[in-house]
This record gives sequence, C-alpha cells and structure tokens, in this order.
Amino acid sequence: MNNIIKSALCAAFVPFVLAGCGGGDDGGGTQTGTLHVAMTDAPSCGFDHVYVTVSQVRVNANANAADNDAGWSTVSLATPQKIDLLSLTNGVLADLGQTALPAGQYQQVRLVLAQNQGNNLANSVVPTGGVEQALATPSATQSGYKIIQPFTVQPNTLVDLVLDFNACKSIVQRGNGSYALKPVVTAIPTVVSGAISGYVASAEAGATVYAEQGGKVVRGTVADSSGKFVLSPLIQSSTQGNYDVVIVQNNFASGIVRSVPVVVNTTTAVSASTAPITLPASTMSTVSGTVTASANAFVRALQTVDANAYEITSINANMDTGAYSLSVPAAAPIVGTYSGSLPVALAAAPAAAGQYTIEADAASGATQSANVNATTSQSNVNFGF
Repeated sequence: MNNIIKSALCAAFVPFVLAGCGGGDDGGGTQTGTLHVAMTDAPSCGFDHVYVTVSQVRVNANANAADNDAGWSTVSLATPQKIDLLSLTNGVLADLGQTALPAGQYQQVRLVLAQNQGNNLANSVVPTGGVEQALATPSATQSGYKIIQPFTVQPNTLVDLVLDFNACKSIVQRGNGSYALKPVVTAIPTVVSGAISGYVASAEAGATVYAEQGGKVVRGTVADSSGKFVLSPLIQSSTQGNYDVVIVQNNFASGIVRSVPVVVNTTTAVSASTAPITLPASTMSTVSGTVTASANAFVRALQTVDANAYEITSINANMDTGAYSLSVPAAAPIVGTYSGSLPVALAAAPAAAGQYTIEADAASGATQSANVNATTSQSNVNFGF
C-alpha cells in the first residue's frame, strides 16, 4: 500500500481494513506494532445490495485457538457498522479500526457480525429489483467467522489487513426464497500486495472482472460507468504467481488476459481509457440442473482455452432444493497474454465457443464435473453426492 493511501487510512478509517498507524513498547521491553483492519468485496450475483453489520474483529497467534482460549486481541468498533458490501468495489475499503498488538506472527482472524433483531435488519440482501430481506447468519453472531491467514506485526510498524468478503459465493438461497450467509472471506496483508487496473469499452460498463489463478477467483470487481476497473489488493506475483484477468458481461463474449504480474505497491495496467478492451457481442445460454441439496454445493462454469481453465460464472446451489442456474456466453472468448506493453492483443478462441465444464464443489470437499455444449441452453445437468 503506498504512503498516500496508508496515510488516508490512518487519518480516516476506511471500513474493513486491519492496519497499524504506529507502535512502540510498554516500557517493560515488550515491543508492539499496530494492526488496522478494513473490508472489501468481490462482485455479487443477482443483488442490488448486500448488507452486513460488523461488531468486532478478533485475532490470535494460534490458528487452532477456540473461542474462549487465551491470546485473543480485539478490534472493537465504537458502534456496529452496517456496510453495503456491493459498494466496496474497485479498491474501495470500509474501515473497521485498529489496535496495538505485541510484535510477532498471527494466524487466525475472526469476523463477528451483529444479530438481526426482529424487523431491525443488521444483515440483509436486496435481490435485483426486489425488496430487502433478512440474511440469516447463524454462527457469525456468536464466535465470528474464522479466517486462517498468517501475518506478521513488526515492532513499531503499521500492518494493513484487508478482509475480502466474497458476497457472491457467500449467499445461499433456501427453498422458501429466504437467504442465508455461508461466508467466503479471505485476509490479505497489504504489505505484500499490489493491484491490476484497466478499462473496458463504455458499452461493457458494469462488467464483472476477476483476477484468477489456476481457474479460481482470487479477487473480483465491477467496471464503473467509465469502464474502469481496479483489482486490489492482490498478493505479489513473486509469492504466488501471475494472475489471469477474466471479464464477463451479459450479452458479450468473455475476455481473458493471461499471465498479468503484480508487484508490491504498484498497479499493473492491462488496458487504457484510450484503448479499452472491447468484447464481441454474444447470445447467452442457460445451464441448469440440481445438486444433492445436503452437499451445500457451489457450482462453477469453467471455460478451457489451450488446456487452461477460467471461471466465467458461479453460484451457490439452493440449500434446500439443490437447484442452480448459470448464464454463460455462447460465443468464443477473446484471449491474449500480457507482455508489458499496451494494448494487449486479444483474439477469438473458436474451439472454446460454448464449451464449458460445469463443476459442483460440495462443502465436504468432494467435486464432480460435466462437460456441456452451451451454444444452446442446457438443462438437467445434475450432480449427486
């Protein structure tokens, strides 16, 4: 995180970042640093708003520490903060606060949410074009959502920890139409992070943009009204490799920019406002079916280009009925490889047109998949666990 951003965070807490703006010692030799926590979000599927209310963040040096074990430190909010996760795109952060911690390595983070109280909805969703509905959070109001992510607090230094709350993967619909939260949250120390930015054509404003590795989404955002997108924070490439940028918009073919590097405190551009990525038009197909409801499965549509798979869209299967439905472009994706200069040359991959692998990932860790030709809509793509 650059000094300007860090100063801004320290001056006016940005929601959901964990960082430190100072430190020292206690006069007895114990060195301390400061942890500052903030939150960001990946795109959500089919919602205008996703609200969660955060009451506190807890951290522990022991990855296996239970709720009542020793060693917990708490970032307490003066009052619980109700945050619309869908407003936290393109690098926008919600600040949760900060606390001094003994210097050392920490392993576990707990995100604790407030409870819904009758008609007072602390946690809720607004489906696209619909009305606000309660979002059930059965465990978050008790011990908090558990996140295992090692990070180090150095003496007399500031540590920023961003909690990436993936709303799309975290919301599950029930058979009666209500919603429950099955959280997918990761923690990213910004001391080893950078960003990827770019532009899509104005006609594709609102497109979903993912940073992926090995066919799995690491970060996501939504292109703004000018077509600009920012994927941040992302762990530096020297730690875990380069990223593939995948662009998805309804009624357009997907765009894929492969092997984009991320350098600490640097933003890598994959396109410019003067030469945005322009996606070809495409009809959309629906792939639908059921998964054994008790599997609590997450269903993904993957498209393979040159033996590499890219996630195009995903959804949680209905937790009561197991039903799912995915909308995918029928046209060939446009694909190119980042080379350090702009514009990146993108060309259609005809062999991939309409060809998808539908993957169902059960909560148990079991996985099943089926290949489909989605040049036309496909139904009864079912999975049994």
